[in-house]
This record gives sequence, C-alpha cells and structure tokens, in this order.
Amino acid sequence: MRIGEIAALVGVTSRAVRHYHHIGLLPEPARRANGYRAYTVRDAVLLARIRRLTEIGLSLDEVRDVLADDAGRELVEVLGELDADLARQEREIRERRRVLAALLEAPLTSEGPLSPGLAALLEGAPATGSPAAAKDREHLVLLDAAGGGAGAEVYAALRPLAEDPGVLELYGRLDELAGAGADDPRIAPLAADLADAVPDDVLAVIPQGEPAATGVGRALLDDYPPAQREVVRRVMETLAERVQGRTS
Repeated sequence: MRIGEIAALVGVTSRAVRHYHHIGLLPEPARRANGYRAYTVRDAVLLARIRRLTEIGLSLDEVRDVLADDAGRELVEVLGELDADLARQEREIRERRRVLAALLEAPLTSEGPLSPGLAALLEGAPATGSPAAAKDREHLVLLDAAGGGAGAEVYAALRPLAEDPGVLELYGRLDELAGAGADDPRIAPLAADLADAVPDDVLAVIPQGEPAATGVGRALLDDYPPAQREVVRRVMETLAERVQGRTS
C-alpha cells in the first residue's frame, strides 16, 4: 500500500501519517525502487491502533508508551484486540441509537430531548404557574440530561403524585415561603406534608443511601431561597430515614 491508500484505509490523513513518521511514532516502512513507501498490513494495524488511542484522548506521548508495551506481540493478537475494540464500539453505537430512538418517540418540548419516562411524567402533571413547581421541573430535566436522574422506575412511581391536583396546594404553600426566613413556623408542617405525599412505591425504587444532600443534590438544594431550602432539606432527611427504615 502507498501512503494515500493506508491513510484512507485507516481513516486518517496522509499528513497525519507523515507526522507520525516524523516524531517516530510510526516507523518508516521499506521503500520500493521508485522511492515510494510500501506499507504492510502490520503498518495498517499499528496506524489504526494509534488512531484508536488518540480518539479516546491519549496524548501522543501516552500513545508511544502504550505501543511500547505492545512491541513483540503476535499480529494475530493485536488484530484480535482491535476486533474486540470495534465490537465494543458497535455495541455502544447500538445502545446510543436505541436511546436516541426512544427520545425521538417521546414528545418534543423546549426542554427536550427528555427520556421517555420523564416526558410521560411531565406530560401528565397538571398545568400550573407555580415557581416552585417550575423549579422542580428544571431540576428533574437537569438530572435527566446529566444521566443522574431517578430513572424510569422512579418516574413511573411518581406519576400518581404528579397527576394529583392536591400537589398544587403544596406547591402554593412552598411558593408562599419564597421570601421567608429559615425559622418560619410554616416550614415544619409543610415539610411533613410534602414528605407524607411521597408514595412508598417511590421509596421502593430509590437506591439505598438516597436521597442525599451531597454533590449534585447539595447544589440543587442551594438553588432554593432560605425557607424553601429548609423545607426541602427536611423532606430529604425524612425520605432518607424512610428509605433506611425500609432497607434495615
């Protein structure tokens, strides 16, 4: 193979191949009588290996170290590893396409794309102008997009609660605390009522140790003003105790 052919086969540019030669990452192949480089299958395998390693974020110096560890291995072993890597990529692509197909089937909104479970949950929720409800929605969308959301089981378990018009009254009480202090007497009874409203079915699908006011949970908690933050903190504590009681 000539340089253009091996570059096209592996999916890199001829300029990249020359650069790898220049820095000693890809050994220069033997040349024909006419002066052209003559690349072999082993050269193509090595070049493909370099491309794979750079695609996953390794620097060229790190690639050099990995290739040094590969020195002396049989070609069939290297080819087998490359084949396994391609099979892994195929599985990942199929999984991403499966998720994408599910997203495309879900209702598209300005917040989307949403996972099918969250889309169904939000679609069934009663319309409201409550700022607290809007904040809850924002937090769910953020967690869903980040991949750290509750998951389809929790979304399904939450649907009866989300579709209950009585929840709007709880949101209204939370909205009333927007400008209040963390010692407001309305905090404790509202926190108790909100915690009581969460179905046991939801707790049954929450992993042990959740909900927790750490990491992302702490950041979301800090998004509330003082009185509302105290309400949500108490609700999280109560739910954590209920989860612990369920698993102990």
